[in-house]
Amino acid sequence: MSAEACWKDDEVAGQNRWSISRAAVVITALTAISTLLGFVRDVVIASVFGAGPELDAFLVAQGLMTLLLGLIATAVAKSVTPTVAREVAEERTDPGRCVGHRSFDTALTVTLVVLGVSAMLLGLLAGPVTSVIAPGFSDDQAQLTAGLTRVMLVATVLIAGTNLIAALVQAHGRFVWSALEGVPFNLAMITAAALFGPDHGVKALAVGFVVGSALRLLMQLPPVRRLRIGLRARLDLRDQGFQEIARLVPAMLVGTAIVNVNTMVDRAVGSTVGDGAITALSFGWRLIHLPETLIITALLVPLYPALGAAVRAQDELRRLVGRGLDVSLTVLTPVAIVLAVTAVPLVTLVFGRGAFDGHAVMLTATALAWYAPGLVALGCRAIVVKASYSIGDPSAPMVVAVVAMVVNVVGDIVLAPIMGVAGIALATTASLVLAAVVNLMLLHRRHQAVDIRAVGGLVSRTAALALVSGTAGVLLAAWTQGMAPAAAILLTAGVVSVVFYGGVILLRGPERAVLSDVWRIARRRR
Repeated sequence: MSAEACWKDDEVAGQNRWSISRAAVVITALTAISTLLGFVRDVVIASVFGAGPELDAFLVAQGLMTLLLGLIATAVAKSVTPTVAREVAEERTDPGRCVGHRSFDTALTVTLVVLGVSAMLLGLLAGPVTSVIAPGFSDDQAQLTAGLTRVMLVATVLIAGTNLIAALVQAHGRFVWSALEGVPFNLAMITAAALFGPDHGVKALAVGFVVGSALRLLMQLPPVRRLRIGLRARLDLRDQGFQEIARLVPAMLVGTAIVNVNTMVDRAVGSTVGDGAITALSFGWRLIHLPETLIITALLVPLYPALGAAVRAQDELRRLVGRGLDVSLTVLTPVAIVLAVTAVPLVTLVFGRGAFDGHAVMLTATALAWYAPGLVALGCRAIVVKASYSIGDPSAPMVVAVVAMVVNVVGDIVLAPIMGVAGIALATTASLVLAAVVNLMLLHRRHQAVDIRAVGGLVSRTAALALVSGTAGVLLAAWTQGMAPAAAILLTAGVVSVVFYGGVILLRGPERAVLSDVWRIARRRR
């Protein structure tokens, strides 16, 4: 790519580039489209396959593939961004010079080679590996899992290429295509489940996963062509940029590995609980993931750039952290209460059709009810961890993540034999709450970036309102038994919201202006 072409394209991009805040809003909206379509995908899969040994096998195979992907590709993709972004910045400040992306080419080549070899080895060892990660599976179920794993391992190279190319394109200020990449993937999965699932079983999902991953990769090609980036196979291990990327990989590896290990342990222990347990845990978490994505992302994105800008102004940083916690607790607490007290009608409404029978509904509702408190912890942790990263302290969240993982694993092993699916979900929630609290305390003690007294008052008021509105929700949920699920959910959600937000107004806490403030910020940034 010539220097002239590189500069001219960036110049055009700069003339049409939105403000960061408006771009964040657009990206959030596009991500919401992919997230909602992914939710529809899960509804279709549940209807076709129900909660049983076949779908459990697919989820374990998917988790094994994701573990390999997360240990390599995700860490490299995150590590690529700083180096490539610096190269792009150099191109823009010197119109006569284009440094190219030799370091990226090497990183992409090395990643694909390592992943390809690792996938082949894992494919050969899929049988014994399955017996370790799903000890409760029968022989037939274990063989099915191993077969599905071999098919889905093909997707590791496709997804790795997608993630790395998306990081390259984003470093050039292009975000739309990567935000929409989930659309073709989810459409492929929906088609595989609805059209081919009834005749070919869960194997159709594995093939659909590979096809959808290929479509995700194709979604990244238009911006690459627009930016005139030439991608080449390269193995220049001495390249300075590649060495910078390689030095970042271990730190990124820890974070991605912890998330994937937690999921694998949950499913391994779930395999010993009974058929459908893994599916119930997965779908229960999906119902938590939906508001996590739509609410946390939509409401907190405007605060993230401000956190980075306020690093040297401690009072402003503390104010922004406090605002983020206000949003998380005030908005997510009533949502979590509604999810918990309406778990059965909600799961019935969303998944309760086709092969997803009454037993599957109750099992998934149990997981959802015990996961629900973790939604609030997710929001609070997101704010505190983001503040730590903004300050330049990634080590504290990393250590806390390791401790939380240990709590989750121990909780799974101890609680699952006693409580079943509820115990596994409770262990996850406990680890999330611990991570949120410890990260908050460390941010206060290490950087004085939290007004701890104000947060204490916020938590106390929120807990009191949660108790009152939660009690009202439980009583109303009992009264609405026998109603149509949609009517029961809407009525309960309305009462919980009125009681909770009425209490916020009566207590006259500073968080009562959160919703109106966020609305004004969103309007001002359009």
